[in-house]
Amino acid sequence: MSLNDNPLLVPIEALINYAAVKPEHIAPAMTEMLERAKKAVEQAANPELPATWEAIVSPLDTVSEPLWRAWSVAGHLNSVVNTPELRDAYNAMLVPISEFSTWVGLHQGLYQQYQRLRANPDFDQWTPARKRVIELALRDFKLSGVELEGEARKRYAELSEQQSQVSQKFSENVLDSIDKWSLVLDDTKRLEGVPEDVIASLKVADAEQWKLTLKMPCYLPIMQYAQDRELRHTMYRAYATTASEQGDPDFDNSGLIEQSLSLRAEESQLLGFEHFAQLRLQTRMADSSEEVVGFLRQLAQRAKPFAEKDLKELRAFAESELGLKDLQPWDVAYVSEKLREARYAYSEDEVKQYLTEPRVMKGLFHVVQTLFGVTLEDCEVKGWHPDVRAAAVIGTSGEKLGYLMMDLYARPGKQGGAWVDSERTRKKHGDQVQSPIVYLTCNFARPQGDRPALWTHDDVITLFHESGHALHALLSEVDEAGASAFSAVEWDAIELPSQFMENFCWEWSVLQKLTAHVESGEHLPRDLFDRMTAARNFQSGMQTVRQIEFALFDILLHSRDQGLSIAEVLTQLDQVRDEVAVMRPPSWHRFPHSFSHLFAGGYGAGYYSYKWAEVLSSDAFEAFEEAAERSAESAHEAAEALGALDRETGLRFRKEILAIGGERPAADSFKAFRGRAPRMDALLRHSGMTDKQK
Repeated sequence: MSLNDNPLLVPIEALINYAAVKPEHIAPAMTEMLERAKKAVEQAANPELPATWEAIVSPLDTVSEPLWRAWSVAGHLNSVVNTPELRDAYNAMLVPISEFSTWVGLHQGLYQQYQRLRANPDFDQWTPARKRVIELALRDFKLSGVELEGEARKRYAELSEQQSQVSQKFSENVLDSIDKWSLVLDDTKRLEGVPEDVIASLKVADAEQWKLTLKMPCYLPIMQYAQDRELRHTMYRAYATTASEQGDPDFDNSGLIEQSLSLRAEESQLLGFEHFAQLRLQTRMADSSEEVVGFLRQLAQRAKPFAEKDLKELRAFAESELGLKDLQPWDVAYVSEKLREARYAYSEDEVKQYLTEPRVMKGLFHVVQTLFGVTLEDCEVKGWHPDVRAAAVIGTSGEKLGYLMMDLYARPGKQGGAWVDSERTRKKHGDQVQSPIVYLTCNFARPQGDRPALWTHDDVITLFHESGHALHALLSEVDEAGASAFSAVEWDAIELPSQFMENFCWEWSVLQKLTAHVESGEHLPRDLFDRMTAARNFQSGMQTVRQIEFALFDILLHSRDQGLSIAEVLTQLDQVRDEVAVMRPPSWHRFPHSFSHLFAGGYGAGYYSYKWAEVLSSDAFEAFEEAAERSAESAHEAAEALGALDRETGLRFRKEILAIGGERPAADSFKAFRGRAPRMDALLRHSGMTDKQK
């Protein structure tokens, strides 16, 4: 096969033809680009070069960008259209890629060049982006073991390679465990209570059978609506024991969890840190694991009384109205939905009838245009699957700022969950600007027949969340890729734009744009919206302590100076639950075994980021609420109709948060937008957890 025909080797400025990428393209492309990149590193490390950006950094970036772009494409395809052939091709290159990354991080000659750049007399006159790139690179060199010598240096390289393999295998086991499980029903009576559109999606073609899976568009409605308690228990147990010793031994992640923790602890100590949490926090806003634990426990102290109240109400309702005297975890979603319907006179399924995919997407594009002054226009791309759609981001002067590629439906061979990644980052080459290309991936229900897809309000919140991540890359005005949001923003601040966008899903003016009933085309009625907002903080206490449970488990797990056995991991989880949980899962529950965020997704010692960033995002959204209040006071009808969709505040958010990316510390960006440091008050108020709301 000629390299000239390899779609992964197209120039960085060209669009990739995903439909043409085959597993056999991966190894030749990556091998060729790894060789080019190694030569570029050696050339950049030449001490005779002048200590300038143009002599050292630019040539290196020019060669390394296509490498990481192609690897991003390969990884993305492995996540969304996974096949045995693609998996083998990806895994075959995982070791060479890991070895290259480790080699670069340990390259003392290149490290010395960056030290020379920092010492350049003109350094203080460089652009903020370039200065930030150099400073972060020097930090990352140290965290990559560049100052290690001898056996320690060799061992660090081995650890890096092993960790990437463990992470990949963990992810594969979760995917395979979920994909291989199914339950076929011959009688729809067992699905009584489940929405009709969900039942239709489960129908086996040409048979009077219904196939249930652990994919979210099936699992969640079963747990929420199925009256058959035994069915809920079966589904719950299957999901709760995913990739554990209680299922197929080929997919058991127990050993991988032990390996991961052991490798992380050893890496940290090699680099001179007490534990993995201390190592990871070198690149975060939080200063220490003690600060993180204190933050989480402070939040738990505020939230737990509300969680206990939530559970007490749920148990009382289950017994008095549903005859359930022994509320179990597999009953919680079902009973919660019944209580919501009884208390607020609406169900999530009722709301879903107004949230059709075409209308939701149109509404999302409207929000982005109103707030940030850019237009999203559908465009044709050669995607990796027929489900893929794309939009071009158009600026006020008609310039194309980037591309958003969306893959929104669940299917076999696709990793579960929702996430954003980038294929290509914005960068300035002379007078030319390289536009970013961003992936937005979800696992929603697909259209059935000639009816559009119907999404829950939670689905829409997820979509807005991921759009916030995407906008962080798409609206970047950073000229150097190394200072872009996904490269340089502290991990515990990266969720700020995403969680911020969620708030607009609760705005009346926004929901008018997002909704059109699947049958009548009517907007969401105001009285139904009022019932939804009254229920917005329904069980927020329980939801909050559950997230704190995950985060506290994570940070304590990684604040050890050595690895743990799987029994010790489960004991740690039990201890955290003793402290913060209000409802305990059964002893056979194996949550850590599918906790991909920790063991395959980069959130190890960082899951607290969700709550940390929620403080930032709630406080940021409060600026929009304040603008709405000012508009209401001035009785300006047009502004009042927009609610929190305030263009002036939106443009400030774009300038100080989105456009600036990682060009400066996240704390500085927040202060530039808000005029002060963040406060927890808005988060507690938005979550209904203040003294007045008890």
